[in-house]
Order: sequence, then structure tokens, then C-alpha cells
Amino acid sequence: MKNCYSIAERNRIVEENLHRINKTICRNWALIKAAHLDRDDVYQQLAIRLIRAVETFDPAKGKLAQHINAQLQYELLNCKDSRSRYGFTGAPRDLRGAVISLETCGDLMAA
Repeated sequence: MKNCYSIAERNRIVEENLHRINKTICRNWALIKAAHLDRDDVYQQLAIRLIRAVETFDPAKGKLAQHINAQLQYELLNCKDSRSRYGFTGAPRDLRGAVISLETCGDLMAA
């Protein structure tokens, strides 16, 4: 069930819960560093997930804070996924150090 927050109300709730992003990043800093993730990129991904979490929250299934925390943690684990890191939707999950030549990139753009 999608809840029926107005955009203004959704934005207010998101702003009130932005601190949860920093808490999630701090709790998982070792993982972020080990996966060589950029903090700003992680913050952006978690911010998008926070907005989606507020939009999809169902009060019948629990508390908003618990829903947000679970969604942020889940998104953080997705951030370290190679497909997210490199933007390759068809890439294998364990892809590391993906490199593509500029010539190949130009060929792909021309196609």
C-alpha cells in the first residue's frame, strides 16, 4: 500500500529524517572504505532511498523509523554492488576494476 502524503508533507518527513543517512554511513564506514565507495555518492543513493522509503511506507506494517533504517541499510549494501558502482546493468555482481578504452566508449556512443 502506498501512503497518501502530499509532496510537501513527504519532503518535511524526509528533511526530518536526513540525520538517519549520516548515522547509517557512520555505522558502516568500514564497509564503505573497504569497498572504495565515495561518501558523496553513497549519501546521494541513500537520500534517494530515503525519499522512496517515505513514499512507500505502510503504517500497518510498523514504524516509519524502522522502515527508513531498514531501507537505508539495504541500499547501502546495494551501493557496493558492481552494477551500481560502474553503471553496468548487465555486469556480474563481483565485477571489480572495470576498465573500458576510450575508443570502445566512442564506438558504443556512435552505435
